[in-house]
Amino acid sequence: MAKLPQTEIIIRHLGVCEYQHCFAAMKSFNEQRDETTADEIWFLEHQPVFTQGQAGKEEYVLNPGDIPVIKSDRGGHVTYHGPGQITAYVLVDLKRLKIGVRDLVSLIEQALVDTLGYWQIAASPRREAPGVYIDSGEKIASLGLRIRKGRSYHGLNFNVDMDMAPWDCINPCGLGVPMTQMRDLLDNPPSIEQVRDKLAECLTNGLSYNGYEIDSGDTALN
Repeated sequence: MAKLPQTEIIIRHLGVCEYQHCFAAMKSFNEQRDETTADEIWFLEHQPVFTQGQAGKEEYVLNPGDIPVIKSDRGGHVTYHGPGQITAYVLVDLKRLKIGVRDLVSLIEQALVDTLGYWQIAASPRREAPGVYIDSGEKIASLGLRIRKGRSYHGLNFNVDMDMAPWDCINPCGLGVPMTQMRDLLDNPPSIEQVRDKLAECLTNGLSYNGYEIDSGDTALN
């Protein structure tokens, strides 16, 4: 595995990926890494899929239709992944970074708030319901993490420019909260690549890294 100075993190751009393939790759990465392995963030979009977290309840899946429902080992309830949504898998060593799980959740949420703020969208987290919500109450980003051996995997989903119809097929996270996306909040919305790059910058800064190396290949999934 690639090894970098602790001042850098690897950012991988993986394109549109099938969920189960990524899920298996994340678990494998987490099991095989050691104290010298560089932390990574994987940016991607998923093919349409609903995923159930460890707290997931069947009644929150209302009418999935042809979209598959997959059990996951992340925290939280049911959520939707699809093209036009940024998924970022945050693969970091919490012990080495000297942070706790709550710290990681908070810095991910703050990175999302700062990214939205760059485009003048006011948003904030809710301690009782992890994720990020715009000021009018709609949810725009979801979080779900798993910590194993002091290291994280899974991460965040951030609605940018996607088909929102599948959200009506579930009760997202069991909250009964309407979902929104950046495209519906701006007259001149940015591209998903622009949002991804800003989010990468905010996450990197939040994790106290002073730089990152970008890998646009799919070696992480092989």
